[in-house]
Amino acid sequence: MITARIAAEDDFDGWRNQCRGLMRLGARPADVVWQVGEQRTDLFASPEASLDAAPIGVPKGFAELARSVICHSDPERFGMLYQLLVDLKARQRHMGDEADPLLRKLEMMAKNVRRDIHKMRAFLRFRRVEEDGGEEHFVAWFEPEHHIVRTNAAFFVRRFAAMKWSILTPSLTIHWDRQKLLEASARLKTDAPTEDNVEEQWKTYYGSIFNPARLKVNAMLKEMPKKYWHNMPETALVTELIQSARNREVAMIEKDIVPQAAETLSTLRTEAERCRRCPLYGLATQLVFGEGPANARLMFVGEQPGDQEDRTGRPFVGPAGQIFDAALLQAGVDRNQSYITNAVKHFKFRPEGKRRIHERPNVGEINHCRWWLKREIELVQPELIVALGATAVRSLTGRAMPITANRGRMVESLEGVPVLVTIHPSYLLRLPDADLAERERMQFVDDLQAARRRLSR
Repeated sequence: MITARIAAEDDFDGWRNQCRGLMRLGARPADVVWQVGEQRTDLFASPEASLDAAPIGVPKGFAELARSVICHSDPERFGMLYQLLVDLKARQRHMGDEADPLLRKLEMMAKNVRRDIHKMRAFLRFRRVEEDGGEEHFVAWFEPEHHIVRTNAAFFVRRFAAMKWSILTPSLTIHWDRQKLLEASARLKTDAPTEDNVEEQWKTYYGSIFNPARLKVNAMLKEMPKKYWHNMPETALVTELIQSARNREVAMIEKDIVPQAAETLSTLRTEAERCRRCPLYGLATQLVFGEGPANARLMFVGEQPGDQEDRTGRPFVGPAGQIFDAALLQAGVDRNQSYITNAVKHFKFRPEGKRRIHERPNVGEINHCRWWLKREIELVQPELIVALGATAVRSLTGRAMPITANRGRMVESLEGVPVLVTIHPSYLLRLPDADLAERERMQFVDDLQAARRRLSR
């Protein structure tokens, strides 16, 4: 037997390094014992795998799957992932085989981890305490089902960068002092405050945004399990709000004035039509806002409208849009069930005779338009966003990212939504070589299929 040891429950890098050593030794999965934590003195301990091994190539999608599964609470996850890796290298399994029981189990584990990450972001509430000297410090308590605290830390740093905060959990504590992130030992629930002096303000705010038109009680209770209610001040109002919402809904039905979710996006579009944040509105024919269902699970974000989009007022209807539609059809993605928009809502161009030549938006224009994209994401609440090109990636993540090096990679939007990086379909129009254009087009279809598969998990 060989002992493979990693430093922590969520130590993906340590697990990967151990796998490299095990593969170099030719170790069979059945001969490996996985342990977490510091080495204990044991006269009869099994030999440990060497970390001195070169990287190994893995199929597309494996690393992303492994990063999620490593955070699961199942103690057998390390061995299952190593088994999958050995079989993939031996060509006995392949990624994407939906009938493979091991792969299906690992995909489900990854899905459970992603759900736990989402619930921490949605249901964690900070409460204010005062330290010596009167400095504000915000403290929250959360009980994750899996080992997601470190993975989620960057999200809370971005979202609450100006606050000094701590998140207490039964496994570890993380502190943000406005400059660096620190770790500490596990804490008890009794160590966290139960209320603060902004509690009533938060309840008032929640009551004011509680929208009966979008209320689906069973779905809400499913997404907000009662185990999280004690963390959230607004849940004390849920029963009363549900009843009052039903009463208001009945009254609106009787008057035939029930609002629809799509009307919220319509209102946002009306507001955007008056936008004067940057000069682009003065040159363009009209605003080109997003379109699609208000509850779409999949969102596509492009760069900006082109000439045809500017004339029609609809996104992705020109030559690039035709390529986009054909690729969606081939990938099995329904455009009518997706929300499609652009990072910038007005056409930027330079006149050249009677023609209008497209010009790429600059960082300032992307940032000015970011407010509208953020509101679209918050209203639609997609499960996945596909970023079409570099402008979309910058707008969604706040940073530049070369598409060639990151194509097919999963990143995260500033709102915490998973983002799949791929090309903009207009790139295919600019390729002079027909064979290269076809290869790139098929890879684009593959990227769209990857997005569809992720939603079907």
